[in-house]
Amino acid sequence: MRCGTTRSPELAEHFNASEWLVDRHVEAGAGARVALLSGDATISYEELLDSIRAAAGGLRRLGVRPEERVMMILRDGPDLAIAILAAMRIGAVALPVNPLLPSRDLLAIARDARARWAIVAGDATTLTAALAEDAPDLVSAIRVGPGSSDSDAAPLWSDILATGGDGAADATAAESPGFWLCTSGTTGRPKLAMHRHADIRTTCEGYAREVLDVRPSDRHLSVAPMFHAYGLGNSLTFPLAAGAEAVLEPTRPPTAALVASLLDRYRPTRFFAVPTFYAALVAADIPDDAFGSVRQAISAGEALPAELFGRFRERFGLEILDGIGSTELTHIFISNRDGYAVPGASGIPVGGYAVRLLDDGGAAVPTDTPGQLWVSGDAAATGYWCRSAETRRTFVGEWVATGDLYSVDADGVYRHLGRRDDMLKVAGEWVSPTEVENVLLGHESVAEAVVVGAIGDDGLVRTVAFAVPRPGMHLDPDDVLARCRNELAGYKRPRRLIVVETLPKTATGKVLRAELRREATRVLTDPS
Repeated sequence: MRCGTTRSPELAEHFNASEWLVDRHVEAGAGARVALLSGDATISYEELLDSIRAAAGGLRRLGVRPEERVMMILRDGPDLAIAILAAMRIGAVALPVNPLLPSRDLLAIARDARARWAIVAGDATTLTAALAEDAPDLVSAIRVGPGSSDSDAAPLWSDILATGGDGAADATAAESPGFWLCTSGTTGRPKLAMHRHADIRTTCEGYAREVLDVRPSDRHLSVAPMFHAYGLGNSLTFPLAAGAEAVLEPTRPPTAALVASLLDRYRPTRFFAVPTFYAALVAADIPDDAFGSVRQAISAGEALPAELFGRFRERFGLEILDGIGSTELTHIFISNRDGYAVPGASGIPVGGYAVRLLDDGGAAVPTDTPGQLWVSGDAAATGYWCRSAETRRTFVGEWVATGDLYSVDADGVYRHLGRRDDMLKVAGEWVSPTEVENVLLGHESVAEAVVVGAIGDDGLVRTVAFAVPRPGMHLDPDDVLARCRNELAGYKRPRRLIVVETLPKTATGKVLRAELRREATRVLTDPS
């Protein structure tokens, strides 16, 4: 049985995403153009292609075969970029994962994917040993950089590059397996979304061209990392497809001060982050002209609150283009546009995607009515690896169930109301956390806010808010709740407001609402 596949293969003319992203620029005489910048390293397209070919040949000599999974446990940087492109070049499946996950989670992914090869940081000797012992399908872990022990027998990435070999592109087609990405996994074991070589070209010729209009003169800086679908496009596929430049920063998690220094050093023209990081930038002690070189600031990962949109524009003089994308659909499929950025909205569908909002019975909902968001587009994954039941629920014919609740107005602008699982039913009425969070963020002392539902000691669902104060300001819960009383219906108002220094988040900046729900339940039910 083939695990989680919804499309039948239609192998046709040759297409290899790695070759398409890099080779054609060199062949067109643009090999001297800068491709990647990282620290003091500046890598041209010609140098990048030489490294990809060397790595591809070295992986072949090592024994890596087409469609074998190559798990990449590396921070952002040239080595990760080269590893992804080299694996796809020889027809293997690139599987970049979060290097900050604990070893037990990385081992679980390796076992789930039946990874045959892993490329890991040289100093991750404990992880390398664990993979060798507990990942039964793994042939070898390849070490990038010096290890902590001279006796480490793992192959060296530098030796693979130096050895080289046949670096020609494999006989892949658009439908060939190209890369897998882990879903966020905030509520359980992450799923592995399987993507084709064609999905890279589709997003580069779609969102990157239509919305961003990426050009060779552009330089990208992304807070979102490359192991995430959002960051993979931002830092690798979008700039390379256009012959542009990308800044790769390995530090995780980055700080507002670090990003300000990167903005000053590299002067990027386009910046990508998630809403929680934009909130940190607004609150940080960084220059007001920090974004002077940036033409476009883009947000995804979660809905961007209207209040945060306004604060960022007021301070830095730049509008944020919010959008929604997903791992299953490779990148952003609904987005705002330059000159038409609607605060608090995701925007309008990107060309090549069809969007519909349905009720629980599968019928289309009227204008300005909440509905479940379904999306159809050529960049959809073929399914989840070995998760047949979840594949059938999510990938239904040509449509993908996103799990998001949206409404659309008479102008065709889509507004995010929350994840379906995050919606609250209080006193028999539906409450959108996004609506309440926007009211909380409207208070001058609130930097970040999250609203969850919790069961109180009376057995009923109550709305509980968590708020992070703005730096240097006192956050008075009673004053903030008074604002809610003025602007929200009674059943929407938070029962409690809990002031916290930080919010729990994933490595990609998404808030871990499940953790907050547990804490809210404890607060509501614990008499102490």
